Amino acid sequence: MRKISTLLAGVTALSLSTAALSQDNDPMTLQAEALQDDVAYDIVEGLTTEVGPRQAGTEQEARARDWSVAKLKSLGFQNVRSEPFMMPTWVRGAETAAVVAPYPQKLIVTALGNSGSTGEKGITAEVAYFDSLDALKAVPDGSLDGKIAFVTHKMHRAQDGSGYSAFGPIRWFGPSIASQKGAVAYVIKSIGTDYHRNPHTGSTGFGEGVKAIPAGALSLPDADNLERMVKLARKDGKPVTMNLVLTPQNIGQQESGNVIAEVVGREPDLPMILVACHLDSWDLATGAFDDAAGCGIITAAAKNIKDHGQPLRTIRLLWAGAEEVGIWGGKAYRDAHRNKKHAIAMESDFGADKVWRVEFTLPDGARPVAEEIASSLLNLGIGRSAGAAGGGADIGPIISDSNLAIIDLQQDGSRYFDLHHTPDDTLDKIDPEQLRQNVAAWTTVLSIIANSDADFTMPVKP
Repeated sequence: MRKISTLLAGVTALSLSTAALSQDNDPMTLQAEALQDDVAYDIVEGLTTEVGPRQAGTEQEARARDWSVAKLKSLGFQNVRSEPFMMPTWVRGAETAAVVAPYPQKLIVTALGNSGSTGEKGITAEVAYFDSLDALKAVPDGSLDGKIAFVTHKMHRAQDGSGYSAFGPIRWFGPSIASQKGAVAYVIKSIGTDYHRNPHTGSTGFGEGVKAIPAGALSLPDADNLERMVKLARKDGKPVTMNLVLTPQNIGQQESGNVIAEVVGREPDLPMILVACHLDSWDLATGAFDDAAGCGIITAAAKNIKDHGQPLRTIRLLWAGAEEVGIWGGKAYRDAHRNKKHAIAMESDFGADKVWRVEFTLPDGARPVAEEIASSLLNLGIGRSAGAAGGGADIGPIISDSNLAIIDLQQDGSRYFDLHHTPDDTLDKIDPEQLRQNVAAWTTVLSIIANSDADFTMPVKP
């Protein structure tokens, strides 16, 4: 009887232990706990306070990597390391703009990444106004000789941030087009939605064989003022003349790097979950929304999974370097890890406001996983979109290379482009409660996919 009692006691203890483990990994239990999270905010506060601006290829970005490695180790992650790579580096110089005639006044401007230099004396030239990028494209090559091309737009706020893809080409491609047309410089209405005198920077590029001309972004109020000046001066048959000073430099190949950390799974042969953010920021501010918040969100969620027992699959964190200036970190990760088995890739790089919808690009066999995730997120006010997930900039290279499954947790972007790439991207813009909702959403998804043995292999593309 004593042996039977002992055996029954052991079985009961095992049953209780199994039940406790099951409860410990329950997505809804973890979700509720994540709504009390402070880890994400602590990371955002640390990066913005102890490091500050983190432009790629600079000493500040190097300090950010050191800080990140120490932080991730202190949080108990495994296999934490920095993976360096080299990249071409551009740094900002002096930047001023002013209308010289017929209505003299100062304008607020910032250089676009990879802009050419005016030289210290600057350029004084007539402004050629265009109300769209298409209008600039339509003029003949050489027709803008000696002029400063100015392109404006009518971008509005959108929850899904769709205005950025519509008007972003003005920044991405406009300077190269203006150079081909003969312009000596190029200015734009910032690709943003705020009406503060804070210009929005961001990268641009020049086509092969195209001269890199000075290129800058005016704050939205200043750009609107310049547009009014041009239209008013036209009535009197007068040109608007601007003086522009932008003195950035290309300082050659410098070191950047990715920071990697892991929650090692019980089954190392199962393809891993890759979750990403980017560590670098532009130099105008401390990069709270873009993208310290993303690093805080994915890390807090992965830590929640880790703290509740070892998951089935490994979760790998990628804090990518040099995203803003050319997605160098994402490309370096692809090149270094394309032979590693990945199951799903996810990224957080759209601020810190609430997640409002979830999107999937999964194989048909993983449909039950998507249904479980969608159902579990309803409690957080997150609905399922009929659209497919597309991933983010830093995971884009490895997704394309390895044809990975993707899950997107789409954040509310209504105010993102008020802050994006501006001096206003600072810690005070982070709403801790909305940040916690992000962590809860990510924790929910990771708890399901990291403990799933479903086959996430995508069908071969035709």
